[in-house]
Amino acid sequence: MQALIFDCDGVLVDTERDGHRVAFNRAFADLGIDVEWSIERYGELLKIAGGKERMTRHFDETRWPVEDGARGDLIKKLHERKTAIFMELLEGGGMDLRPGVARLVDEAIAAGIPVAVCSTSADRAVNAVVGGKLGAQRAKKIKVFAGDIVKRKKPDPEIYNLAANVLAVEPGNCVVVEDSQNGLEAAKAAAMNCIVTISSYTGGEDFRLADRVVADLDAGIDLAACRAIVRGHA
Repeated sequence: MQALIFDCDGVLVDTERDGHRVAFNRAFADLGIDVEWSIERYGELLKIAGGKERMTRHFDETRWPVEDGARGDLIKKLHERKTAIFMELLEGGGMDLRPGVARLVDEAIAAGIPVAVCSTSADRAVNAVVGGKLGAQRAKKIKVFAGDIVKRKKPDPEIYNLAANVLAVEPGNCVVVEDSQNGLEAAKAAAMNCIVTISSYTGGEDFRLADRVVADLDAGIDLAACRAIVRGHA
């Protein structure tokens, strides 16, 4: 085993329903846009990776509040405001690490195995989760790949391919922890092993490609289990 790689939202912290969704809705209100995503609507939009892409899809399916030439600028402003609000929510507490995350990170660090986070969320927000929830000492030892660092979002494997190249590891010797079908497909397309920890929005998704599917990492996932998955595919 050469690397342990986590997705962020839904994996490190179950942030989607009460974090990102709330932040999007407040950003819409702040910019005077009459949109409020319900829990159900946001669940539908989560099939699209990336916040900018979700807003674009929503407006494409409903109605754009601006003319064609102003769409890109609107999406950029909304996403910047949403990220700032999300940061405030994180700092205010109420969103904790999911069970087993800190333990597994510590096991990997103690064993000298590189740890990384690969997410389509904004770099600032991902680093806030990693630093704020895992702590500064752990964060120093975790490589973050996030935001617009790649052109194609999950389920495209580009972000995982990038991580393998930067970390200089063999994809088949990596274990990814994801919570969504998009993330699972991205990891598998990059030829990596993948454990799925089901989050609040992903219980009904197709995880047949996963090496293990668990409610959370305290359900039998430790470094020995990760190594066994890698050996099984050697």
